[in-house]
Amino acid sequence: MTPSAFIGVHPRLFLACVVCFTLGCDGFFRAEVYKLSGPTMGTRYNVSVVLPADGNAAEVARLQSLVDGLLKTVNDQMSTYQADSELSRFNAQQGTDWFEVSPETAAVVQLALEVAEQTQGAFDPTVGPVVNLWGFGPDGRRDAPPTDAQIAAALARVGYRKVEARSEPPALKKSAPDVYLDLSAIAKGYGSDAVSELLLGEGVGSSMVEIGGEVRTRGAKPDGSPWRIGVEKPDSEGRTVEAVVELRDGALATSGDYRNFFEEGGKRYSHTIDPKTGRPVTHTLATVSVRTPTCAEADALATGLLVMGPRAGYDWCEQNEVAALFIERTDEGFRERATTAWTAAIDQTTSK
Repeated sequence: MTPSAFIGVHPRLFLACVVCFTLGCDGFFRAEVYKLSGPTMGTRYNVSVVLPADGNAAEVARLQSLVDGLLKTVNDQMSTYQADSELSRFNAQQGTDWFEVSPETAAVVQLALEVAEQTQGAFDPTVGPVVNLWGFGPDGRRDAPPTDAQIAAALARVGYRKVEARSEPPALKKSAPDVYLDLSAIAKGYGSDAVSELLLGEGVGSSMVEIGGEVRTRGAKPDGSPWRIGVEKPDSEGRTVEAVVELRDGALATSGDYRNFFEEGGKRYSHTIDPKTGRPVTHTLATVSVRTPTCAEADALATGLLVMGPRAGYDWCEQNEVAALFIERTDEGFRERATTAWTAAIDQTTSK
């Protein structure tokens, strides 16, 4: 997904209106886009802020430092690649007592379990043992499928109902010592939300944040138009845009099977694992994009829908009024199919 831009202003800079910033001799000072970026969560984040056109180097540097610090905290809380993170320490715990975590980790796990329940386990934050077994986790890559016995052993550890989360006091609990939580299918979305909230607290009223393709927006661009976000064509050979989404005050997340996979014996094995079978999905759905108010929810739902597949996933979205765009492989090429809520969201955005 191609990131676009992102607007905002610090409280010390008086905001005259949504689009125009400060009165000058010609009516208004011009706004200018300033970009922030850096590594996080095994990928990169991209943020753009719009400030009055001149003299904002110090403010941009300050915002960059705040964003870097926040995303380091998220990694310290939720990474499975970091041995001393809260989540890794919970996974390593040999007991089944309540394990104290930060309010943020508890809240993300609670949301993950809610989405797991809503999708009847198509999204499952405990699927990590099987994902790792197939070579798509912190244990490293593999070039051949695991055995049936290995899959069965890993699958025995999977099941979102084996985990509990509470907020007062914030803590996690598992029903067996070998239960393993993996938030990689929701943490980038949460990170985008968290950065957006941080910037709002710093007086940034309009913004766009992107982490690894998961996007959260507020407001509009300086000219009042919505943010334009590119959805990649599901082609592992290049990076071209399949669709452009206009977005105001919401989130967009995309899951696909075309970047992370391995091939063996002429067969392709995707990183998207069905928690019910313990095996990569084999249907024709190449990618699905989801629009929701928050990016954490969109991130998790996109993963769950990719597991469900083109027909079951589409029907689930229609029943639950979820805005989603499905891109399916066919003999004639890629085919797009938008849900009713997706079309309605497009109409609402363009009418503003």
